[in-house]
Amino acid sequence: MKPEALEAKAEMAAQFLKMIASAPRLLLLCQMAEKECSVGELAEKTGMRMPTVSQQLSLLRAQGLVVTRRDGTTIYYRLASEAAREVMGVLFKHFCAVDAKGLPVLAGVDETETA
Repeated sequence: MKPEALEAKAEMAAQFLKMIASAPRLLLLCQMAEKECSVGELAEKTGMRMPTVSQQLSLLRAQGLVVTRRDGTTIYYRLASEAAREVMGVLFKHFCAVDAKGLPVLAGVDETETA
């Protein structure tokens, strides 16, 4: 790959990482890693206020990380690209997953060590 093309790709990756380098946005993206969600669902699942959720989703949408689907008056959000799904899949596996009891699953931690 030519240096100019590599530099452009590096800039795209940096912008992507900047957008997800926010705890509120990561909370929202983690919820959308499994399925599309409405603003109300995201607010309920994350404990954030609906205006905050809407503001963060607007930023994510402007950067092309999420897309929307309208069903009547409800707008559903989902991850926009395969790259976003793959990155969030890895983050979900390591930081967002929960067990059957609803407790966080910490990747790489032996359950017998935490018991």
